[in-house]
Amino acid sequence: MDTDQLLAGYLVVARGARADWQDVGLLSADLISMSDCVVDLVSAKRDGWDDWFDDPVSAEQSRVRADRSGPHVLAVGVAATDAPALLQEMADAGYGPDTGGVVGRLARREAFPDLHSGRALGFELVGFDTGGWHTWTCLGGLVDDVRQATGVRPGRWGLIQDEQEARRAAAWLTASGLGDPKVFLWVPALLVDVTAT
Repeated sequence: MDTDQLLAGYLVVARGARADWQDVGLLSADLISMSDCVVDLVSAKRDGWDDWFDDPVSAEQSRVRADRSGPHVLAVGVAATDAPALLQEMADAGYGPDTGGVVGRLARREAFPDLHSGRALGFELVGFDTGGWHTWTCLGGLVDDVRQATGVRPGRWGLIQDEQEARRAAAWLTASGLGDPKVFLWVPALLVDVTAT
């Protein structure tokens, strides 16, 4: 990685398939995402209001209990340089550091762990929207818009493999305003598969 990553948390996700309404610019039928617009997320809390796990052990335990086809445990990272603007975006939506979870971890600048057994999958362009996350693949046409403007294309699993390309695409997407009215700030999130084998 070119930039220092902070830990957003851990998610348990089931791999999704590209739906008819999603951008035709996606090369892969199999998608991995941190957005429940695209994949099914296993909730970390019984009330269903929080999908983020604090540690990989509890995420793995939930993955094993989940009655879903092939869920993965993902560690999600956000570049330390992107955290202040993202925290402001979350605060503007009413999610301050005292909220805990993702906001608390980013506010504490919790370092992304050294995951020897994990497999970096790539970067996903995401934006925060009132408690949830949108991905560039769930808002129609954004993948093609980014490709036409920057030349950046998603690779395997709908993710961008190169960090600098992901940063360039996120910057262009933010400046373009095309995520409006749902997302105003786009950041590349690092997705690392830490599923126990």
